[in-house]
Formats: sequence, C-alpha cells, structure tokens
Amino acid sequence: MTQKVLIEQETQAPLPPPGKPSFTEAFLFWLKLGFISFGGPAGQIAIMHQFVVEQKRWVSDSRFLHALNYCMLLPGPEAQQLATYLGWLMHGVRGGLVAGILFVLPSVFILLGLSTAYVSFGTIPWVSALFYGLKPAVVAIVILALMKIAGKSLKSWFHYTVAAVSFISIFFLHVPFPFIILGAIVIAFLLQKLHPPFLAEKPATAKAQTDEAGYYLNASSEVVGAGVNLTTSVLRVITTIVLWALPVALFYFLTQDFAFWNTLILFFTKAALITFGGAYAVLPYVAQVTVEQLNWLTKYEMIDGLALGETTPGPLIMVLAFVGYMAGYNHYGGSLAMGAVGLFTTTFYTFLPCFLFILAGAPLIERTRGNTAVKSVLGVVTAAVVGVVLNLTVYFGQAVIFPKGLSLSGIDYFALAWTLISFVAMYRFKIGMITWIIISALAGLGYYLVTGLS
Repeated sequence: MTQKVLIEQETQAPLPPPGKPSFTEAFLFWLKLGFISFGGPAGQIAIMHQFVVEQKRWVSDSRFLHALNYCMLLPGPEAQQLATYLGWLMHGVRGGLVAGILFVLPSVFILLGLSTAYVSFGTIPWVSALFYGLKPAVVAIVILALMKIAGKSLKSWFHYTVAAVSFISIFFLHVPFPFIILGAIVIAFLLQKLHPPFLAEKPATAKAQTDEAGYYLNASSEVVGAGVNLTTSVLRVITTIVLWALPVALFYFLTQDFAFWNTLILFFTKAALITFGGAYAVLPYVAQVTVEQLNWLTKYEMIDGLALGETTPGPLIMVLAFVGYMAGYNHYGGSLAMGAVGLFTTTFYTFLPCFLFILAGAPLIERTRGNTAVKSVLGVVTAAVVGVVLNLTVYFGQAVIFPKGLSLSGIDYFALAWTLISFVAMYRFKIGMITWIIISALAGLGYYLVTGLS
C-alpha cells in the first residue's frame, strides 16, 4: 500500500520548469506559425496556446491570459499582437519583432501570389474546390478554439453573464464592439467600488498553483518591464513616427503621383487605428470607402478578396493588403508591379501600429500583473470578448453552412457534414490541425471532381 501511494505521488509531481527557449527554437516556431495560422484569431490563439503553454511550457496560463487581455483591448489583429507580446516576453525587442513579422510575412507573399493570379487568370475552379473543403474545417477549428478560450477565461458566474450579454448585444442588437468593451470596463470599475464580490474569482487550487511553477515564465517570474521606464516607451513612439514618415518621403520624391500614395497611406493608417474587434468590425468601413468613394476596386472584387483572406494563413485583416494591391493595380492601368507596391505599403501601415502598442505598452502593462484591480477589470474585458468571438464564430459558420440563407433549402450539406466530421476528428480523435487542413482541402477537391462543383 505504501509503495502504491508513493507511485501516485510521484506520478502527480509537477514537471520541472524548462530552461529558457533558445532564440533559434523560438524563431523556428514563429516561422512555422506564419504558415499554419488558419482559423482566424480564435484558431491562431489556440495554436499558440497549444505550443507555447501546453507543449513547450515556455509561458504559463496566467502570463498568457494577461498578455491576451491587453491585446484584446488594442485596435488591430489581437493574434498578431499576442505573438509579438509573447516573443517580447521571451527574447525582448528582437523576439517581439521576429514573432510579429513572421506571423504575417508568409501570408503577405501568399496573398501577393494569389492576388497576381486573381487579376491575371481569374477564378480557377480547382483552387476554389480546395478552399471549399477548407472552410468547414476552419469553422470546426474556430469552435474548438472558442471552447478552449472560454474555459480559460470564464472564471465565475459573472464572467459567464458578461459573455452572454456581450454576445446578445453584438449579434442581436448590433452594438459596436468598442462600446461593448467600454461598457465592460465601466461596469468593472463600478462594481469594484460598489460590490467587489461580483468580481471575485474562484481561488486557484493547490494543483493550479503547483502547476504554475512548471513553466519557464510563470506568475512568480520577474516582471519583464521592471527595467523599462516611460522614457524608453517615448523613444519607441518617436522611432515609430520616423518609420511611418520614411515611406511617405520616398513616395514624395520618387513618384509622380504622390497624391494617390498619400491617400492610401493616410487611409490605411486610420483603418489600423480603429480596427477594434478584429477584421470583421472594420471591413464594412473599408469596403464602403474604397469601393464607393475611392473606386479602388469593385464590390465583387472586395468579396473575392475577403474569400482569399479567409482561406490563407495569417490574420484576416490581410484582406486590407488585397485592397491595397487592387488599388495600385487599377490606378496604374493594370500594373502588376504597382499592385505589389500597393500591397506591401498597405501591409506596412496596417501592422506598424501593432508593434508600437506592444513594444511601447507591454513593458508598462507587465507591471500591472500584481494589481488585483487591473487584473479583475481585464478579466471582465476578456469575458466580454468571449461573447464577441462567439458572434464571429456564428457569423463564419452561418456564411459557410448557410450560404443561401437561413433555411433548409439554403443549407450546404457538404459543408455541414464536413464541419461535424472535422470537429469529431480534431476533438475526439485528436488529429493534428495541419494534417486535417490538408485532408479537408483534398476532400473539397474530391467533391469537386465527383460533382463537377464550380
């Protein structure tokens, strides 16, 4: 009996924390992530959590969620910003730059190739078939990611209530995302003053506290931002402004149509700064201005660009890069070179603010990890964001499964069946995400060859 107890205790003993990951090992992961980051923000965050927290134990759940809470408050793609934050946590500024850049770099060149093929050859049926099989799998990936994020973020009945109200507000009442976040912050501050027990979370179990010690960066690790002061953050702001101005100067001196490039730069800078709630929140604004006012592309080209963005790795906000490509291509009379310049320029100005928010703001935010008041407010914000992500999940699922409207006649039965199959395959049988993406693309191609779907 004694020997059995000792064996059980040994089995339950926490794993020793791993050593600091090498820069090369982290670099290879961020590079790989750039090619496999399908599934939108929920899926991308899930991939990072699975590798960084569960497999490698580089960062604990508490540190991961603290970074995620901050990124959720920022305009811009939260998954790309989270990658930048995690890279910075482990390897400083160079780690943040590498993680953030590699998160989008593969999708930039993939989208450049697809955009060039799009304007050169038009729609290719067999390529559409690959994407047709991929979309239901992505729906399943997003559902699984939402389940995981909700399980980590919703820690009390009040958090569940906030998530439900958030979903109802944005899905049924069409309340803008920034108002939902502001409302969550206001409610959290008021409850802290009037009735703190509403924000009380379940205390961490002894097992959770023990598990925390099994990570390289955990709740007890030294605050990364301790050596960074306000002056350093201000210098990083100035550096960002210089980087913003440099391409403007180049276009001014090297092109004969500066007005076009100036308009493009100012528009996408503005779009980057108001992208609260992810790409779905800002795309209606971008479509309205670029299609109806600036005439950079047609409504149908905008829809095709959204399809390209949904089926390529990287953040969905890369759709803006497609818009930039079409702007340069159409403005210069079908020039592929100017289309490429438009794409790279748009990408630069879309993501430049993201690096500023993390590299200048994260060191200050890291100091708030021990602040109970800030932590509880961010916890309420995250709960509200869970409701918003649920809304995006429903939106995407509805578009894939009910492409012709919410009725029995509007159901795409292949998409419905493959979504269920994908969920079971990845949730019940633990088939790897990338493996299943490949299988799904081939399934779509097979369905096309059998049915002649175009």
